[in-house]
Amino acid sequence: MNWPVKVLVVDDSAFSRRLLIDILKADPGIQVVGYARNGEEALEKVASLQPQVVTLDLEMPVMDGLATLKNLMASSPVAVIMLSAHTAAGAEVTIKALELGAVDFVLKPAKSGDIKELARILPEKIKAAARVPVGRLCRGKPCREIIPAPFISPRQGQIEVVAIGTSTGGPAALQQVLTALPGDLPAGIVIVQHMPPGFTGPLARRLNELAALEIREAVAGDVVRPGLALIAPAGKQMLLERHAGSVQVQLAAEAEVPTLFKPSVDVLMLSVARVYGPRSLGVILTGMGNDGVRGLKAIKERGGQVLAQDEGTCIVYGMPRAAVEAGLADQVLPLPAIAGAIVSLVAPRT
Repeated sequence: MNWPVKVLVVDDSAFSRRLLIDILKADPGIQVVGYARNGEEALEKVASLQPQVVTLDLEMPVMDGLATLKNLMASSPVAVIMLSAHTAAGAEVTIKALELGAVDFVLKPAKSGDIKELARILPEKIKAAARVPVGRLCRGKPCREIIPAPFISPRQGQIEVVAIGTSTGGPAALQQVLTALPGDLPAGIVIVQHMPPGFTGPLARRLNELAALEIREAVAGDVVRPGLALIAPAGKQMLLERHAGSVQVQLAAEAEVPTLFKPSVDVLMLSVARVYGPRSLGVILTGMGNDGVRGLKAIKERGGQVLAQDEGTCIVYGMPRAAVEAGLADQVLPLPAIAGAIVSLVAPRT
């Protein structure tokens, strides 16, 4: 890994370019090697300047961000951070960009207070993106190495709920796992994906289009049931409570445990451990940080099981690493093997 990280800024707005360049120049670990005003210019600059990371606007003339991303992944794979608008349309296109190989995204500032938040998170995301091996990036096609998990038995096994936590690289990882699972999986699935508000709904809709499972963004009162995957809505904490013979989703504005994330993997998995005990399976996928360690520890302490994605297939080996180093993982698996492991635990061979 060479420091400082070389970054190319791609944006048609002179104001946005100046804002991004000023933010990045303030970090001694980052070097802005140039900028481009549209996709065609970006392709030329990537070839000549060879940046480690590209920040890429979605809405540009000549060649938009999505077309630029496809061309980059096909010809000159490089870590890309998308700049997304605070709109429903922006969220839909951003989900597509993550599917096509973008490492992560940040929101364009909608008001002055957002600039401070952008300055806080953008350098961190760029440094994380720079560590992603180029070989793990997509090559101009959706990141979908799908290996269908065979349905082993129609009877329900010892696992009744699968709780999945992920962050950076998660949308593509979730796509690979969920689309490989059978639609009649005899266990419910609950998911936390770190994302800002407005993005988990489009993510759920996109995954639902591709998977045999029913997948949707959770609402308060949803019942956890076999064949249904519920994604925690961004900006809320999701937890599970047993009520009137069923397990239901509860949404809260704040968490009872300290956390930086909303939604938090820890918050969800702590409630999973409390409600399901030994009938719970925790799965931790690619992502920065250590969110999920407390929740996975609770699952293990109550007799549940834990799967972790291995370093070789993670975009960012942070959350899985924390779980593995804490001694919580029963199995550490490459991403294509995780769906099969889930099926084998949920519906064991008779």
